[in-house]
Amino acid sequence: MNKDQVNLGLVKKRLREFASERDWEQFHSPKNLAMALSVEASELVELFQWADQGGHTVIKDPKQKQEVEKEIADIFNYLVKFADMLDMDLETQALSKIEENSAKYPVSKVKGKAVKYKDL
Repeated sequence: MNKDQVNLGLVKKRLREFASERDWEQFHSPKNLAMALSVEASELVELFQWADQGGHTVIKDPKQKQEVEKEIADIFNYLVKFADMLDMDLETQALSKIEENSAKYPVSKVKGKAVKYKDL
């Protein structure tokens, strides 16, 4: 497996084991997982709150980049846990959503523009 591939099965298995060993499944309701995702996303946003240059200085600093990576990992893990709870095929759904967005945002109309599809 190369660096760009993710073994979601392995991540799911480790997350299940982690929660089971601690008897935490009882806390992993859809509501709690959705809230945890929101909290972790907010922690990621906080790292960029007062950043200049669109946050590029943050990710160029090794220590700050490491903090960003940790928050992204937290978000990813909660997302995988939530998708697992739904018995969701995350890869299929993600690729399907990309196709849906491709139809909503045709290159000929949006290239180089940041506009909402309703405003095309």
